[in-house]
Amino acid sequence: MSSNGPILQIEGLHAGYGHVGVLRGIDMHVDPGELVTIIGSNGAGKSTLLKSIVGMVTPSSGTVEFGGQDFTCSGPERAVRAGMALVPEGRLLFGPMSVAENLALGAYSRPARESHRPELSRIWDLFPVLEERKGQTAETLSGGEQQMLAIARALMARPRLLLLDEPSLGLAPKVIAEIFRVLDTLMREGLTIVLVEQDARLALKHADRGYVMRTGEIAMSGTAVELLADDNVRHIYLGGAPMPSGD
Repeated sequence: MSSNGPILQIEGLHAGYGHVGVLRGIDMHVDPGELVTIIGSNGAGKSTLLKSIVGMVTPSSGTVEFGGQDFTCSGPERAVRAGMALVPEGRLLFGPMSVAENLALGAYSRPARESHRPELSRIWDLFPVLEERKGQTAETLSGGEQQMLAIARALMARPRLLLLDEPSLGLAPKVIAEIFRVLDTLMREGLTIVLVEQDARLALKHADRGYVMRTGEIAMSGTAVELLADDNVRHIYLGGAPMPSGD
């Protein structure tokens, strides 16, 4: 753990939709500069957890602290202004708008007088294909290019914490490799990342630590190496048979 404490601290978090509870007492933390992954089966509550962190879902109890400040009942706008950026499942791009226009919207929380050129230059370095497509509408991009644009739009806000919900979903292996190459680069630059990912093996390969969710609770946590080696994780989430004893 960082000597300055976690950048994100969640304690006893309960949340859901109306009378339907989804999260049941979530405890987790993320230290500055880490990539922490959250894995689990469909319906485990992973997306609800991300939405609760950024204020899209209001917790019924528990706390969410970001940068040492309470964000438990704050809305998404405050979360974005504080330095959180969520790339949601499904991307939620503005299809009729151009790549450049979508990127400009990603910087909406920053003062209008600020130049966005440094961030745009960085985006073109990370995703050269987006520079080639900057005049195209988002709806004409391939699925992989749309995912790159969704990540790039989030980066335009200069986040301190990037949260990604299933970034590899439905994409070709070559595109997935390119996206994770970018995530590795961002991590080396010191960006803190929380990743929900359907491909548990891929996520743990790139992560520092991981949390395993089951039916709205944290069932297991540990370093990525520990979780990759755990018999139950291997059997349930990685598609392999339990390791024989003594292996």
